[in-house]
Amino acid sequence: MSFTDIYAIAGSAMNAQTVRLNTVASNLANADAVSANPNDAYKALKPVFATVYNKSQLTASDNAYPSAEVRIVDVVQNQGQAEKRFEPSSPLADADGYVYYPDIDVVAEMADMMSATRSFETNVEVLTNVKSMQQGLLRLGQGN
Repeated sequence: MSFTDIYAIAGSAMNAQTVRLNTVASNLANADAVSANPNDAYKALKPVFATVYNKSQLTASDNAYPSAEVRIVDVVQNQGQAEKRFEPSSPLADADGYVYYPDIDVVAEMADMMSATRSFETNVEVLTNVKSMQQGLLRLGQGN
């Protein structure tokens, strides 16, 4: 596995975690969005990831190391039901006085955000270590 492969793997993982963080941010920003009917309530977004194997993984050569990258296949909407709340003073209330809030678990979204952040940071550390290894190899080549 070359340094270029490591950069590609870590880069794809960082890209995936960025998409994950963006969807969490969107969900948290819309957690208190009110709507007049359940069909118009905001639906939480979730990214769908897939592992894409490098061709060297599929060809069983002796000096090829397996590698895989993360790809974002889709961003799907959660199919949860909107939360119905009695708020007759709201201008969006229906004839019975109800409004509808998105089905978003703020605690779960925060946990997802922390997990994505930590994964992103881990990949930054990988890139930092690879850079340090490359610099060490260059110093070896100088004879110092």
